[in-house]
Amino acid sequence: MPVSNPLRKFVDKVNQYPTPISAFLMTKVFRHKVKLAGTTSIDVVATNGRQVEYRMKNRKKVQNHIGSVHAAAMALLAESATGFIVGINLPGDKLPLIKCMNLNYVKRATGDIKAIATLTDEQIALLEVQEKGEISVHVKVTDAAGIEPVECEMIWAWVPKR
Repeated sequence: MPVSNPLRKFVDKVNQYPTPISAFLMTKVFRHKVKLAGTTSIDVVATNGRQVEYRMKNRKKVQNHIGSVHAAAMALLAESATGFIVGINLPGDKLPLIKCMNLNYVKRATGDIKAIATLTDEQIALLEVQEKGEISVHVKVTDAAGIEPVECEMIWAWVPKR
């Protein structure tokens, strides 16, 4: 039987509140735990346990020299969303680790950006039963115009906690 995951318990509890409140609470906790996410003001929009949506506003502190969201900030958003969805689905005795990020920047981003990361039922089952392993987590990053400025592949591994 999988070991209880405190992050998943928290998410399940706050998801009982209206969406604006649950999003606010998840964002506060996430920004507190992941300091760089706090610095860049990443927002957790919503999660149902299989999918999560994150948002980053096109603020001055995350912009590049042409006024759009910086490439590194887009990578952070994609990594954060995929890490969160993996993290809430792992048993509490396992540690998630980013193994590989493949990013292909194909268009200039305009305005705010969002990332939606999704796990399949098969991936969730692997996270629950395998002591260690790795999965490729699907994430789609889009800008305010609905364009996908970056194609991402995030590979996450997990190992037992010591």
